[in-house]
Amino acid sequence: MGSKEQRIQKLEKLIEKYQASYYNGEAEISDSEFDLLWDELKTLSPGSAVLKKVGTGPDVDGFPKARHLIPMGSQEKASNPQEFLVWAKKMGIDGSNSPQESKNKDNVLTAKKSGLTKNFIVQYKLDGASLELQYKKGKLERAVTRGDGVTGDDITENAKRMKGTVLKLDIPFSGGIRGEVIMTHDVWQNKYPTKANCRNAANGIMRRKDGQGCEDLQLIVYDAADPQNSEYFTDETLKIEWLKKRGFKTAETKVFSNAKKIIDYRQEVTDKREALPFDIDGLVVKDVITDTDDLKRARPEKQIAFKFELETAYSILREVQWSESGATYTPIGIIDPVRLAGTTVKRANLNNPGMIRSRELKIGSAVSVVKRGEIIPKIEGLAPTEQPSQTKEIEFPDTCLTCNSALVDAGTRLYCPNPQCSKRLLHRLEKWISVLDIRELGEKLLTQLFEKKRVTYIHELYTLQTEELAGFDRMGDLSAAKVIRHIRLKRNLTLAAFVAGFDFEGVAETTMEKITDAGFDTLEELRRATIADLAQVYGLGEITAEVIVEGLKECADEMDAVLQTGVISIAPPAAQETLTMRGLSFCFTGELKSMKRGEAEEKIKALGAQAKSSVVKGLSYLVTNDAASGSSKNKKAQELGVRVISEDEFLALLSEKIAENGVAVQGELF
Repeated sequence: MGSKEQRIQKLEKLIEKYQASYYNGEAEISDSEFDLLWDELKTLSPGSAVLKKVGTGPDVDGFPKARHLIPMGSQEKASNPQEFLVWAKKMGIDGSNSPQESKNKDNVLTAKKSGLTKNFIVQYKLDGASLELQYKKGKLERAVTRGDGVTGDDITENAKRMKGTVLKLDIPFSGGIRGEVIMTHDVWQNKYPTKANCRNAANGIMRRKDGQGCEDLQLIVYDAADPQNSEYFTDETLKIEWLKKRGFKTAETKVFSNAKKIIDYRQEVTDKREALPFDIDGLVVKDVITDTDDLKRARPEKQIAFKFELETAYSILREVQWSESGATYTPIGIIDPVRLAGTTVKRANLNNPGMIRSRELKIGSAVSVVKRGEIIPKIEGLAPTEQPSQTKEIEFPDTCLTCNSALVDAGTRLYCPNPQCSKRLLHRLEKWISVLDIRELGEKLLTQLFEKKRVTYIHELYTLQTEELAGFDRMGDLSAAKVIRHIRLKRNLTLAAFVAGFDFEGVAETTMEKITDAGFDTLEELRRATIADLAQVYGLGEITAEVIVEGLKECADEMDAVLQTGVISIAPPAAQETLTMRGLSFCFTGELKSMKRGEAEEKIKALGAQAKSSVVKGLSYLVTNDAASGSSKNKKAQELGVRVISEDEFLALLSEKIAENGVAVQGELF
């Protein structure tokens, strides 16, 4: 396994670990460090399932589970003014130097009344624990923690003891009100100094079974929604006024129509954040026009978290090592050890050759380093200090170490252009198996097949026979038959998943979903698209567009060959979203009555779900006919808040999904 894959796996494990500690009230790293971990994974593996999770799921004993009225999704992030300006331009925020904006925090209607056509509200991004208050006809019915973004812990009795919770509204509102549970600096210092910070203290106290200490917490709200009435709130400024009239304490809010003024305001808030009575870690910028559909998305497009600047340290670049992953060679800087955010950093990511040149980096340069958790940090550029006099140019590799082809230096990446490079071909096979989740075909067996030149291209996987596999080390007839059965499991893939499986550099399934959503939703349409066409897709850009267009040309024959096997097909556009159980995961335990466990796993895999061998955080369902047993899996499911269903319930769910999709899944599902 290459170093890139190892880093991705380590990133995923760390993110899940830190999410678990965060949602259980004992965060182990700062928000800025976590954001960098997240950004690192997003860069290396945009399609990682970990990035689609809000949290690790509710896992605190003693509280019933409850679903949110509207999913509590995560936001896009901008870590610096440049990233924010890119988003602002997409959203149509004025970038001129003659802005008009609200100066009075208690009169957020000022900008609206000025007649400006494009306004955005800007709020403090509170650093606490998210909570949704759910009301029915004006009465507080429940209070639900963030959990996994869809389901959380019902801590209603604890929430009633917090400052800022309104038990009964003056109008018969039925909907959700969102806020952040915070602890002020004074309370933390005087009563909970042993906790790492205010957020940790608030997280832990709000989940105490006895509710003790909840009176030390305060709820500050920032949003409201009625899932049954999309017209209830049409303007974010009016929404804030509405919340104030109901008696809620609201997040600090201003209105701007100019991106540069928002950047200036961020600096103003940064300068005074230490003097605030509670912690904030940035600003939230939203379109002033309420969009209920956007609110329901896992990652709303019309709002962004404009984070504060990250912690930086300075060191000396001593060496550059080149990490190989598939066709790409990625530079890694070796620096003098430096303490940064509580750890010692010795290695730092240099991104690509273009970054090295644009920053004028050399061996011996004094550099600025931003920490990325426990994974490789990032070198931002030259340090703002006097540079050493003794430096030398960084040498770039010019020949592929696998096939001896001349490497192509495209600025944004250094790569082997040889489509027949064995390292590149093997990496593509590994990617295909990963996207389709063919866990039965392990890395060792795949490598043997590749080295024996039995499987070089993806379509050749579907020509394998049980008899030939049985002759491989530690296989035998039964194991070989199992591998073949799972390889030939018919799959009706989305176009995004199909293309992602061909391992275009930096192009994951989430990237392809943006393209299909933009209307390039058939393979034929995608092949006809030009670089200019794809570059217009939101969040894409010319570099990625070029990679996709060139990749489609290079893999055209191979894609056709895979489709001609009859095992793999691409779902029609209308079925792309509802075709499968993508995003769900199942674990089966005990004896099933209607089928063998392996058959059940095949059925859910055919619909895009994952089959897990054990109960883990984030698991969607544990399927068992003996939910009352004291088995380790049942106990673990109870601890993690995993839903336990019977075989009959599983079959009903399976039948429902097939009916929704309107397609037959290979062979007989029943």
